[in-house]
Amino acid sequence: MDPSYDVHVWSIQTYEGKKKTTYRLRWMVAGRWFRESFDTSGLADGFRAKLLTAAREGLAFDTGTGLPEHMIPKQPEAKGLTVYEHLVEYAAMKWPRLAPNSRCGVAETLAVVAPALTADRDGRPDAVVLRRALYRYAFNCSETRGPQSREVADALEWIARASLPLKDLADAVVVRKALDALSLKMDGSLAAAKSVTRKRAVFYNALGYAVELKRLAANPIDQVSWKAPKSTELVDRRVVVNPMQARALLDGVGSQGRYGEKLKAFFALMYFAALRPSEAKSLREDQCDLPKTGWGTLYLAKTAPRAGSAWTDNGKPHEERGLKHRAADEVRPVPACPELVKILREHVLRFPPKSGGPLFVAARGGVVNDSVYSMVWRNARFDALTARQFASPMAKRPYDLRHAAVSTWLNAGVPPAQIAEWAGHSVEVLLRVYAKCVDGQDDVARRRIEEALGDGAEAG
Repeated sequence: MDPSYDVHVWSIQTYEGKKKTTYRLRWMVAGRWFRESFDTSGLADGFRAKLLTAAREGLAFDTGTGLPEHMIPKQPEAKGLTVYEHLVEYAAMKWPRLAPNSRCGVAETLAVVAPALTADRDGRPDAVVLRRALYRYAFNCSETRGPQSREVADALEWIARASLPLKDLADAVVVRKALDALSLKMDGSLAAAKSVTRKRAVFYNALGYAVELKRLAANPIDQVSWKAPKSTELVDRRVVVNPMQARALLDGVGSQGRYGEKLKAFFALMYFAALRPSEAKSLREDQCDLPKTGWGTLYLAKTAPRAGSAWTDNGKPHEERGLKHRAADEVRPVPACPELVKILREHVLRFPPKSGGPLFVAARGGVVNDSVYSMVWRNARFDALTARQFASPMAKRPYDLRHAAVSTWLNAGVPPAQIAEWAGHSVEVLLRVYAKCVDGQDDVARRRIEEALGDGAEAG
């Protein structure tokens, strides 16, 4: 408002038109003319009286509208950027830099948060429909998403209208709603602690992006005394098999028909070399140094995790990428013990890979499907383990073979830094995750304490 106290109000003029008579009022503010027409003389007199009263009381007039401040019509407050709009923009910004599984994780988190940050509006879609629309379309930037159904379009239109302004996140009560939503499943039961921790990290990063763009002054989650449920990354010692059990399981895989025979080396890579399943899928013959005797070396360069065609750039369920936590072209050498070298050499002889192709392929070509090798593993466990062992967590998942490999190396006394390099993660993660899988450390610690304390009989 540009104020002025230079105000002059003229008398009301009557204008008789062909169809009706109107009453006109003219006034001047800071040398600028203003005019207003009314249908009745009473309305004109009332408006003129208000202007004169404001001028006599010394109120400032706006030179833009010609009205005193209290008579200027209130403009509806602009809603500004909404939470939903910001989250869509955040997902699009992250998409090109993320691996397919990470894209899926971001979309999953935002599809939980966005509905919790909406106003009460009529026509709210079913919760399952809304979450599916957000997960598969709003926060999925793939060019292969396909057309939206009417149901999906209606759901996205609703949340675009109902989403709260982004600035409302400055209110701790609003932020807490989103955090509470992250801790629950669709049926209202508590989500796994690890899942809550992961989703909170994504939401925190999304709000950090708003701070980066100066849409928020600070990350509002820092102002809320809300803690995610405690989660443990420790490997359960019960899932770890010993060498005898591991060999029995590998033999069990080999007895599952021809496909089991082809996958024995696949599982052997997880146990003897601690490969992730996605790394074993991408291993090629030219990346394997397999001497006739002694130790060999595997040179890992790629990984092919399954994420689903909706999250990959190539539109296929798997997409080869660089190694986890490594630069795109970095190679990770891993030692292959003589037993593993022998298994791999036999595999190459029996199932020769195509030139430049991976060691393991599906029946019709392509990457080995997770569901197929999981079924083979389940059957192998049933055949190789006792009923009690089968019902236990022992090697429940193929990934548990990797845990067994790392645990074996630790118990063999291999330096943690070397194991971390071979396994492809940090020393800090290694010691935190496998803390309970190192056998015999308690006894060693007790002996050292006894030696430090000396002979108790000498005391006194």
